[in-house]
Amino acid sequence: MDPLAATIKVRQKALELGFDRIGFARAEPLDEEARRLEEWLKQDLHGSMDWMQTHFDKRIDPTLLVPGSKSVISVIMSYRFENNELYDAAYHNPKIAKYARGRDYHKVFKTRLKQLFRFTEELIGSIHGRVFVDSAPVMDKAWAQRAGLGWIGKNSNLLNKTHGSWFLIGEMIVDVPFVYDGPETDHCGTCTRCIDACPTDAIYEPYRVDSNRCISYLTIELKDQIPEEYHKQMGEWMFGCDICQDVCPWNRKAEYGHVDDLRPRDHVLYPADRNWAEITEEEFDEIFEGSPVRRARHEWFTRSADIVAENLS
Repeated sequence: MDPLAATIKVRQKALELGFDRIGFARAEPLDEEARRLEEWLKQDLHGSMDWMQTHFDKRIDPTLLVPGSKSVISVIMSYRFENNELYDAAYHNPKIAKYARGRDYHKVFKTRLKQLFRFTEELIGSIHGRVFVDSAPVMDKAWAQRAGLGWIGKNSNLLNKTHGSWFLIGEMIVDVPFVYDGPETDHCGTCTRCIDACPTDAIYEPYRVDSNRCISYLTIELKDQIPEEYHKQMGEWMFGCDICQDVCPWNRKAEYGHVDDLRPRDHVLYPADRNWAEITEEEFDEIFEGSPVRRARHEWFTRSADIVAENLS
């Protein structure tokens, strides 16, 4: 099939499947991104996330990850919902990052990406490829940027004019050519609100983040005790952190999401007086069934919840 016709049809199908936007990029080595990643790793700014060093070659070259690949197709889906904002404004209670208040986005995305892959295969014929949602060494923000879905902001998140940074990313890497989108330009300008608002100074300079100081890293990835010097700065955040996104001007203009699976679950937000630090492992599994919070495991979650309880006492 003609690449232009295929691009139009796959784009239309992605929107039908509930994705908010889709972009196409040529599969090729990420030379500039590889240089920056290597520098970042050498400075040990990735903390204990050793997995970021593994499969480095595949991480920066999709043709090694998916031999014969020609295209990286990126999709995004918004998780901005009004009830999240109403809750955050009205309640001074322990908080979970907004992306993790609904169903696990890995599952939400993978189901739809597999449907998109099958559609592409039916459209074009036999194809070779894979779908990804944080499931392999794929630099999703870099590919989404190349596909015109946004620019990397000063807090290292991907931003765009329609959805701010309140969205999640997935990819489909295939051995099929498409008509490729151009990268988005940077629209952060002179704004430094994300840098100024970070309580741990994890954003130590524009576009540079020290994971060792990031609240999201401390509450999700760190398997040791959280250093006491960061306890107070954690504030209300017991799983993840939205501070640098909450203050971003682009996020105030962002469109709301529409996929029900990503909406916050009432039993996660309420009752507001639940003692998160004392929930049992069985309660943890029940409350967060099918949730990204399960990634933290019970012992890490209650560790963070105990610090937050002290902050709010």
